[in-house]
Amino acid sequence: MSFLIKKLFLALIFNSCLFIVLFIGIQNSSNKNKVDLLIDETIELPISFIVGSSFILGSIFGSFLILDMDNK
Repeated sequence: MSFLIKKLFLALIFNSCLFIVLFIGIQNSSNKNKVDLLIDETIELPISFIVGSSFILGSIFGSFLILDMDNK
């Protein structure tokens, strides 16, 4: 396998594991809040889900940024 495919596979596995741990961790979360988007608000979500999902999305975008820098 090429090095690029290995990096993508590792990022996919790592972020999937984080997402599973996130769902396990928010089982007993009682603090809920709405996210104010530009157009509308979301439904009430646990704060831990909001913070965890933003961390996971940042990790995904960061892994794509590193992949783009390796090609230059």
